[in-house]
Amino acid sequence: MPGMSNLSKRLGVLRARAVTAAASWAVVATSVPVLALGIGAVPAAAAPLPGGLGPCVPGSCPDPFPGIGNGPIAGRDAAVNIFVGNDFLVRGRAAEAEGRVVVLDDFDQNKDSAAGGLYNLGIVGVGSRVPPPNGSDFLTTGGDVTIASGQRLDTTGGLLGEQGVVRHAGTESGTVTGQLVHDATAAQPYRALRGELTVASRCYARVAGQPRQATGTAVNQGSQTLFTGDGTSALQVFNVDFDLTGPTGGQQGIVFRNIPAGATILVNVLGPDRTINTYSGGIDDSTDPLNAYRERLLWNVPDALSLHLTGTGQMQGSFLVGEQSSMTTVTLPGVNGRFFTAGSLTHTSTATGGGGQEFHAYPFTGDLPDCTPTPPVTGEVRIRKTDADTGAALAGARFELWHETNDMPGLQTAGTTPDTRISVCTTGTDGNCAHTVQPGTYYWRETQAPEGYDLPTPDVFGPLTLTPQNAGTGIGEVVGDTETNRPAPTGSIRLTKRDAKNGAALAGAVFEAWRETNGVGGLQTTGARPDTRVGAGCATDAAGHCSFGDLPLGDYYLRETAVPEGYVMPADPVSGPYAVTAANSTTGVAVAVTNERGEPCKGKDC
Repeated sequence: MPGMSNLSKRLGVLRARAVTAAASWAVVATSVPVLALGIGAVPAAAAPLPGGLGPCVPGSCPDPFPGIGNGPIAGRDAAVNIFVGNDFLVRGRAAEAEGRVVVLDDFDQNKDSAAGGLYNLGIVGVGSRVPPPNGSDFLTTGGDVTIASGQRLDTTGGLLGEQGVVRHAGTESGTVTGQLVHDATAAQPYRALRGELTVASRCYARVAGQPRQATGTAVNQGSQTLFTGDGTSALQVFNVDFDLTGPTGGQQGIVFRNIPAGATILVNVLGPDRTINTYSGGIDDSTDPLNAYRERLLWNVPDALSLHLTGTGQMQGSFLVGEQSSMTTVTLPGVNGRFFTAGSLTHTSTATGGGGQEFHAYPFTGDLPDCTPTPPVTGEVRIRKTDADTGAALAGARFELWHETNDMPGLQTAGTTPDTRISVCTTGTDGNCAHTVQPGTYYWRETQAPEGYDLPTPDVFGPLTLTPQNAGTGIGEVVGDTETNRPAPTGSIRLTKRDAKNGAALAGAVFEAWRETNGVGGLQTTGARPDTRVGAGCATDAAGHCSFGDLPLGDYYLRETAVPEGYVMPADPVSGPYAVTAANSTTGVAVAVTNERGEPCKGKDC
């Protein structure tokens, strides 16, 4: 593979020495405490990176991910491995970027012509060997894809039957091995990530403007920077406000000690311009303890406008660069982990010598501080518009929702300090209006009745008070409108007179109907405030029937004033009250009354 000859040779040697390598690992494992290797701990209960970034997207994720190698494909990972908020520039003798790559602006490849002009993306010759699913998007850009003349961007990895999609919103020029898809909205699903990564990076580094409380120390000792943990915390936090370089800017080692098993390591690299120049990290996981932290180590760079990652090491862990105007320049032979920057990225080589720089796809599975803002408590305030008589839902009622904000009782919609109008809504066929709000006191005001209906008086409904306790179910009210010019509903009372002994129908019984109007219990027919007699008297027919119709809704009494011949007047000739309602207005109220037999006489002399 162009630019990879030295690394491939080293891998070949390692494979040839498989037994020796295994033995070497055993030696390392016995000389380094198990806790320091980060094996087998219960993960911290915290949060992942924003947007679901970090873990392998299931399908065929290997467990565990293999070490750096050039063996057969070990699995598939649909997750984003490299995210670039601005431009991704490929320069010098850079060779490969493994995994899915998302660039919000331009991808521009213009390598050193002496390097052969090939850049592998998605599937690479050497790495974790866990590429994206075959035929899926390997590169997504919100801008242009520009490949210099005589160069090639390859998404096949040189494997028969493998091919990735390069989905671009802008133009494409140059040679791409893979499927090209022009999509004006290609980067749209990822644009929010840029801001989320910036916010998260700043949150991981600082709390209320002050550096996040460290759990350990980071000391630049010249030949190495030593990170010493507290030995217990599930999240190990280190704050670094210096370059990780030797005394004259040269290479140094990176060493972690006293890290609990399975702990997440968060290194906040603070300051406006930073350099990491290291020889640490190995191709063979058994040769450098730093490799053991790879999937739970995050290098967080919240401030730097310029970040340089250089040296001869295989850098381990994921990177998060939060500054959106930043430029990260990578000349390390390998970066092994996710790489997310809100700014720009240049993948290149040093000015003299070397080549074959690579990004290798490894997940980040650590548990970070929870930087998700706690959402406010909210709930629905509802109103339902119905026909006042039938209860049927009404469409076309227009409502305003007002928030009580002026601390004056009731709703004020005008004046110098009115309450606050929140929304306007017109009911649909279900008769409903609803709005999601935070706890407080609210009013609905009906400003337009459905066609054919009158506005109610009053037209304001509430107060409706939403609290944290009732927010889950919300609060609401049902209000009715009356049809314009609709006559008031009326009902009827249908009476049946029968013989008390044999049930035979009796003709000739005479009744009066009285409406309860004076608010005093029982029937009052005389005095200063009698109830109201309705209509004329009614005599039962041969079937014993007598009816009173067109009765306004209300309570009624029936008073018997004459009995059929041969029957006696009841001791109490008044029965009721009988309720005439909208519900029974169409069917009427059925009443049965009986008489006892007596002397064959009738009237007042009986």
